[in-house]
Amino acid sequence: MPPTTAAATETASPPAADRVVVEQAYIPFGVAVDVTMHYPSSRVERIGFHQSNNEGARPFEPFETGIPYATMESRERLSDPRSSADVVVDPDSEIRAPVSGVVVSSGSYDLYCGLYDYFINIEPDQHPGWLVKVLHISDLYVGNGDRVVQGETVLAPTARQLPFESQVDKLRTVDPAWPHVHMEVVDPSIPNVANPGSGYEDC
Repeated sequence: MPPTTAAATETASPPAADRVVVEQAYIPFGVAVDVTMHYPSSRVERIGFHQSNNEGARPFEPFETGIPYATMESRERLSDPRSSADVVVDPDSEIRAPVSGVVVSSGSYDLYCGLYDYFINIEPDQHPGWLVKVLHISDLYVGNGDRVVQGETVLAPTARQLPFESQVDKLRTVDPAWPHVHMEVVDPSIPNVANPGSGYEDC
């Protein structure tokens, strides 16, 4: 059955028959201090906020957009419960810049126990010196020094479907779970303290 265009309410019930998707034109979904963040896709299912692994990540204040969101259970980290956003998107939709600014770093990193992932760090026009981190994307269409425009510049062809169940996957209403784009707004001047909630103790 094709996706419908309607808002949904948060539920912990088992996956239902229909996937509820909201079509939107890269509208803002929240603000972290003074950096307004926009959806990276035009087709979004939901958002799961969670603790970042970086103490410099600033907490999000979500906006009511008709797309359901939830603050997920603690990951036993030192950061705010809404310091990261996992935006669940259509697996076929391109990923665009959530803010306007300049790419200051990009590439691949060790996500978990030798599993590599792509990242982009954007210095946002709204707060020079801070970073907007974008993770879990399938490729890089921009590089260091490139200027990106919110809602216009394509960062990656799609979100990356991770090969394991993520915390946000448990919020799904239909199988299979769609991929998500992880985003944070980070103040690099705040020291990052290693903590036991990173997952690497299980490697």
